[in-house]
Amino acid sequence: MTLSSPSRDVSGLRDYAFDWALVDVETSGVIARRDRVLSVAVVTIGPDGEQTGEFSTLLNPGCDPGPVHVHGLTAERLLGAPTFEQVAGRIGALLQDRVLVAHNAQFDYDFLAHEFARARLYLPVSQRLCTLALNRQVDPPAADMKLGTLAAHYGVEQARAHDALDDTRVLAGILRATLREAARLDLPLPLVACPPRQDVQFAPQPPKTPCAYRNPGRAEAGGPLVQGMKIAITGETATSRAELVARSVAAGLNVMSSVSRHTSALVTNEADSASAKARRAAAAGVPVIDEHTFLRLLRDVRAGTPHRGAAEGAGASGAEAPASGVAAPVSGAAVSASGVAAAVPGNAVAAPAPTAVPALAAAPSTPVAAVPAPRRPTPETTGRPLAGRRVLILGGTHPAAAAARTRVVELGGSAAINLSRTVTDAVLLPGGEADRRLRRMPELGLPVHDEHWLNAPGATSPATDSSSPEREADRPPSPLVLPRGGVVDLPVPQRDAAPLWHITAAWAPQEAADIDVVAFVLDEDEQVTFDEDFVFYGAPENPAGTVRLLTDGPAEQTIAVDLASLPPGSRKVAVAAAIDGEATFGDIGAVQVTAVPGTGAAPLARATLDAATTERTLLLAELYRRGPVWRFRAVGQGYDDGLANLARGYGVDIAD
Repeated sequence: MTLSSPSRDVSGLRDYAFDWALVDVETSGVIARRDRVLSVAVVTIGPDGEQTGEFSTLLNPGCDPGPVHVHGLTAERLLGAPTFEQVAGRIGALLQDRVLVAHNAQFDYDFLAHEFARARLYLPVSQRLCTLALNRQVDPPAADMKLGTLAAHYGVEQARAHDALDDTRVLAGILRATLREAARLDLPLPLVACPPRQDVQFAPQPPKTPCAYRNPGRAEAGGPLVQGMKIAITGETATSRAELVARSVAAGLNVMSSVSRHTSALVTNEADSASAKARRAAAAGVPVIDEHTFLRLLRDVRAGTPHRGAAEGAGASGAEAPASGVAAPVSGAAVSASGVAAAVPGNAVAAPAPTAVPALAAAPSTPVAAVPAPRRPTPETTGRPLAGRRVLILGGTHPAAAAARTRVVELGGSAAINLSRTVTDAVLLPGGEADRRLRRMPELGLPVHDEHWLNAPGATSPATDSSSPEREADRPPSPLVLPRGGVVDLPVPQRDAAPLWHITAAWAPQEAADIDVVAFVLDEDEQVTFDEDFVFYGAPENPAGTVRLLTDGPAEQTIAVDLASLPPGSRKVAVAAAIDGEATFGDIGAVQVTAVPGTGAAPLARATLDAATTERTLLLAELYRRGPVWRFRAVGQGYDDGLANLARGYGVDIAD
């Protein structure tokens, strides 16, 4: 069958020649460990771009099909379809020894991995490629990165959206076109290693019930317990641990698996115990209560203060209250989603650092929030000569390159970390002559300036690719450019629109270091409610599925946050990156952080963070509540300590 594509020949792209298995699934929901696949399509393509096979089928999931208004697959339509187990062998044969390709590939991969494991089989995939991640690197001049938008941009015909087979055929055309663009830009493919998965635990973990009350502080000697107090238990107890936890939760207490400075009391019959909890309680001055006293106090727990709901508390125009109770004055204003400065009485507040973690040596002590340029600015209307331009810095020492990128933002531009279609200019610093990307500039029609150009850049229009000229009106709107410490209000979602946000971190490809992106779901005390609210590579999803880690490639990872489903007590999601190895963020260079409202949507805001030098852990960004509004802050705060100390600062119980 002929696939929809303006050109199928990719035989000349030797570095991009693989056997591909393009996949699309329609599902009953979005959580792979809980929901089921309703239909699946696989199209195989050889290294020359020619189709070699195709298979598609509806599936009977044995459960409710979920959002029929999205996929159109009713229970009646699926009733006579085969089960996944009945077709798993045929699907596995198509996937064997091929690179799995999908748009938002981790979604499709996770669903297939769980379905194969339910069938007592393993998923025969060793690598995957996400066309969404690849297009984020190419950054074509399209309104967003959704499948339909990219199909229109690349000239690929789309007949039936959300039909698995048609979406897979469309994906084939998009893959071919994107591979050609990647070759022009000399981009490495963001391939993700996928070791075969077996013995997956399918039953969803029941979400732990968040405490409904704020922490009133430490328990006082001889005083009562108060709802919301954070209680930890250690050592042997006469009452079973499960019963103690159940009775405590029923009384409105917040039972923690670790001890921090915010713990109200430690329950133990062994005050001199050498356990980690007892040692931390002694170091932090946490009161210790024996089991008998604790059970007596449980009979009369005093009423606490409920968490404020999302619509309660200070309004959007009220002064911002720091979670740590200490305000760090910074100049400037916060930014609304439209790019207009929002009035904030007094000063905004810098992000508080977790306890007992060293501050960033190379960064100013008070990050500055600033108003970024409008979405489609011009030098004439803004007086900022680089407004609307994206500048790539080549060469230079890390401090010199960081200073140049800072200067780009000061002049109204956006600092790029990789070569993409939206780059309009390059600046050559000493040593940049050896950068392999330099030879691509003439072909792409990009001007290359010397290091003095940033002192007085010309106010000419951004360059366009001469091989595919684009009118200014056709260029996609630019995201807001935030400096380190910059803040923007997230727009209120439209009716029936889920406020799912993707915070994506990207960096230049590395050969000698691995970078892990992590997230912490925090309460008003800047602490996790339970250890499972620490999301990282080994635990890529919290129990409720509201915060997830998506691995999009070796130089890009995303934290997906479902803001609507977070409990009222969750006030902030902190996103950080940590280096596995001896390298530092001074070696890595700049990290780009982007806030995107959903999968494949146009980004709202972007920040380039490169002030770090010797640090091995970097706090990238925060999503946090301010009255009824959620806000995004680009932080850029680094720490010399590793990830374990950062996690402990947020109350995660990390083994010594």
